[in-house]
Amino acid sequence: MKILVIGAGVLGSLYAGKLQWVGHQVTLLARGQRLADLRERGIELIDDFTGILTTVQARIAERLDPEEAFDWVLVVVRKNQVGEVLPVLAANRHTPNVLFLVNNAAGPAELIQALGRERVVLGFPGAGGRREGSAIRYVLASKVQPTTLGELDGRITPRLEQISRVLQEAGLPTRYCDNMDAWLKTHAVLVAPLAAGVYLAGGDIYRLARTRDGLTLIVRAVREGMKTLDALRVPITPQGYQVLRWIPEPLMVSVLQKRMPNPRTELALARHANAARDEMCRLMVEVRDLTRSARVLTPALDWLAEYCDPAVPAMREGESSLALDWRGVWAAIGVIAGIGLAVGLLWRRKKQD
Repeated sequence: MKILVIGAGVLGSLYAGKLQWVGHQVTLLARGQRLADLRERGIELIDDFTGILTTVQARIAERLDPEEAFDWVLVVVRKNQVGEVLPVLAANRHTPNVLFLVNNAAGPAELIQALGRERVVLGFPGAGGRREGSAIRYVLASKVQPTTLGELDGRITPRLEQISRVLQEAGLPTRYCDNMDAWLKTHAVLVAPLAAGVYLAGGDIYRLARTRDGLTLIVRAVREGMKTLDALRVPITPQGYQVLRWIPEPLMVSVLQKRMPNPRTELALARHANAARDEMCRLMVEVRDLTRSARVLTPALDWLAEYCDPAVPAMREGESSLALDWRGVWAAIGVIAGIGLAVGLLWRRKKQD
């Protein structure tokens, strides 16, 4: 299959290398020093679990020829770079299938307007990583978040099955979603506060784990984002994220304190947030646009958004002046106590009988 990958960053290089490795005819679009590195050294991929380095030779191009045809185009760029890509894709009418593996809280209208509804497929990558010189060190999020794919109308079409099969054969697990726009919006209201929390801690995820107020703001901002989606009648997708509404705030903060300080979280979250600050801040703008359109008050999200500006000083490490909301904890204790009392009464009655 003839595949064009637009975007030679961490994930674009990973997808291009994996697809070329299993025999597809891949062209990877690059520019600047990255273009020179790829032409000289090939696509260098380091599996973070095994440490094995694989070098793949693919066709490297600087621009898309308007007359060249591909079976698929995979757009793997930062959201703030999509505007540069769309005119290039619009000028090429010989590729019927364009898969956008991109953060997007604003919806697909811009993509549809540029390319037409019939060409657009939405998705999101199932991996993370960082650059090490000219090489890419990557980790696949196979179980937590495989590459997620969806048609605009939610149907599982033959072409969706085709690209899913192609990716899986390349070692990139996939999952279908029947409402990819909702999935991307849900992802945005989770990720934008997390990235802003990293900036709040000066880019240091270990420092963030030691700053309770930063974690508290993240928890509250995520819930504000979910309220926004409710107001806009956008279903939380996947539905499993609904649990984030009900876990008591102190417990959520405690979980984040324990989960944040480890190399995997740093690779998947902090490294990307720091390397792609422009994209994460653009995503925050899109999320706040949603909250304004829904007329939902978002004090925690607004506070976190200030840290997207590099000129704003980091929060003092260890700050813990915000009072945690214990209401959910007391309610849970009350429910457990009530169940215990009821069980005790039933047992006593049974013994009397």
